[in-house]
Amino acid sequence: MISWDQPLRPIVGTAAAKKLGTELDLHTVGDLLRYYPRRYATRGELTELDSLAEDEQVTVVAEVLSARTRDLRGKPGSRPRSLLEVVVTDGTGKLTLAFFNKVGYHSRELRPGRRGMFAGKISLYRNNRQLAHPAYEMLPDGGDQEDRVREFAERPIPIYPATKDLTSMAIARCAGLLLDELGDLPDPLPAELRARHRLLGLREALERIHRPAEESEIGPARHRLKWDEALVLQLALAGRRREARELPARPRPRVAGALLDAFDAALPFTLTRGQAEVGETVSAGLDSSHPMHQLLQGDVGSGKTLVALRAMLQVVDAGGQAVLLAPTEVLAQQHHRSITAMLGPLAAGGRLDGAEHATRVALLTGSQGAPARREALLEAASGGAGIVIGTHALLQEHVSFADLGLVVVDEQHRFGVEQRDALREKATDGRPHVLVMTATPIPRTVAMTVYGDLDVVALTQLPEGRAAVATHVVPAQDKPHFLARAWERVREEVRQGQQVYVVCPRIGGDDAEGADEGAADGAPAAPGEEPGRRAPLAVVDVAAELAEGPLAGLRVEALHGRLAPDEKDALMRRFAEGDLDVLVATTVIEVGVDVPNATGMVVMDADRFGVSQLHQLRGRVGRGELPGLCLLVTDAHEGTPARERLDAVAATTDGFALSRVDLEQRREGDVLGGAQSGRRSSLRLLTLLRDEELIGAARDEAVALVEADPELTAHPDLAAALSELFDEEQAAYLDKT
Repeated sequence: MISWDQPLRPIVGTAAAKKLGTELDLHTVGDLLRYYPRRYATRGELTELDSLAEDEQVTVVAEVLSARTRDLRGKPGSRPRSLLEVVVTDGTGKLTLAFFNKVGYHSRELRPGRRGMFAGKISLYRNNRQLAHPAYEMLPDGGDQEDRVREFAERPIPIYPATKDLTSMAIARCAGLLLDELGDLPDPLPAELRARHRLLGLREALERIHRPAEESEIGPARHRLKWDEALVLQLALAGRRREARELPARPRPRVAGALLDAFDAALPFTLTRGQAEVGETVSAGLDSSHPMHQLLQGDVGSGKTLVALRAMLQVVDAGGQAVLLAPTEVLAQQHHRSITAMLGPLAAGGRLDGAEHATRVALLTGSQGAPARREALLEAASGGAGIVIGTHALLQEHVSFADLGLVVVDEQHRFGVEQRDALREKATDGRPHVLVMTATPIPRTVAMTVYGDLDVVALTQLPEGRAAVATHVVPAQDKPHFLARAWERVREEVRQGQQVYVVCPRIGGDDAEGADEGAADGAPAAPGEEPGRRAPLAVVDVAAELAEGPLAGLRVEALHGRLAPDEKDALMRRFAEGDLDVLVATTVIEVGVDVPNATGMVVMDADRFGVSQLHQLRGRVGRGELPGLCLLVTDAHEGTPARERLDAVAATTDGFALSRVDLEQRREGDVLGGAQSGRRSSLRLLTLLRDEELIGAARDEAVALVEADPELTAHPDLAAALSELFDEEQAAYLDKT
């Protein structure tokens, strides 16, 4: 009997093992047996030769009449090639089989007088029916061949993800060799769990998924193997949650009569019911002696920044500091201005005009001048600034804090897991509490909420006075007059005294397509983009074309990440003050920019942006009392995945619903590792959208197992499966999330 971790070479042979290793990174018995078929094909019913039709997928049983090899003439100097033509008959008609590769091997197998089963697609060559490179199996001489024929014709054919040099049939043959030698396997799932959920044994599930006798065997096999993945993942997460409950964090309770109370008393409006409820939940998390880790999800404009600010003030009242990590300098500066303005005298700590309980708000970005940077670093290190706002510059080693109690991450899809973790390491007294804000969670985060490893608090209520935003797709290629109408709508908005954004995918010149200030975790994204497509539209080009063409006479300016910080800030100020009509920009305005008078947005090449980005961009308009309009301009044709993605964005403003659209196209990434895009997930079969119920059941089982037996000493096979699929690197990655 072979073992799960045994090398492949002694079983499948040196050549096959080498190909499996180099082509597919499969090295052990377990690797290959977990490399499941992607789908299954059927050869079809047995067909008589005289009834065959072109393009029909057929399976025939016939006897070889003749076989001849002939040389093919190629171009001068090209390698000579041979063709093997085999004529078979079943007594009703004749059929030609054509082989261009491995001619010697096929000629030895396909000798006149032998019977075989042949499967493939019928084509016509010189008015004769033929099968090119058919799959076939020769029948043994003598004996009853009927059962063998029926099995060949009716058994589902596993189709594996293959490569040019390693075919699906070769992979299937290797998997079959393993199954023949496998014998009984230790089953990691406890017997009582299998009985409760009516699951197959592991050995039977592997047999059925790799070589099912009939189609009805595949579903139960996949279901069982999904349980293996779900339970091991949930055990890892349950163990992590149990350990997290033991991690120390300094409680930051609310202090009566201090900074937060003074801020609430000065607010010129009443908190929405949702803001108050979410605020209470976050406040209770901050008062814990274990690290809070919450995702604050809310549609654009729902008041996430206000909730986060109140949490930061609670931490400051409790003697700590809070950090707000923003993805761009424009957003960091915007946050600094708006938070300072909201606090008023409460942000003037240590100054004559400061209020009684005031603190200070520091700004730290990469492009600051040396004096301003030194001052911000000193404010953070000394504790003089209770709130520090910054970009990636906050992650540098020389940035330190007196007592970091709370990390707020704005728009997590713009930061990698490693970046988000770097700030947490700067706390000196246990681990800091963490609050992540987002309007559209990245696929991995949606996955983590369903897998049960992330606490979510949601703002579902917009503040009074916030207007709705209507979103429409503009098919510029299919209906060019729609684009002309879009520019007319821009002029109408400006005539009514409002302002408009125009967003393009890139800056122009020699910049790479996409992000202009760096983005992580899959933004921007353009799944399914057509090869050979024209270059994406650029800000500098579009701004000039609009100013000279459809928007001539309007005040049009371009904003992008290549401008100096002072220039960017000046342009945004002019736009905010109404000195510009149209701002043509990259995604530098994606988050945080707040201009209530901006009511319109036109997104050019909208299908080149990810779902999260489009939702964020749309959130820049309709921020006042007037309704907003967002037009998504695209060349994508109706019915394509890109167009379907845009139609989904136009149909809803629900951030989680849009994240699921994103998830359908990009998957959830590797929940146990860093493959954010989902291209190389450690989960082979399990998918969030189809398996939520199964994942929930596995979570309940895992929690019960870990609570009763944290080390899984009573379940050694399950513990072994957990240690095999969940290594130290993955454990460290989960700990950072």
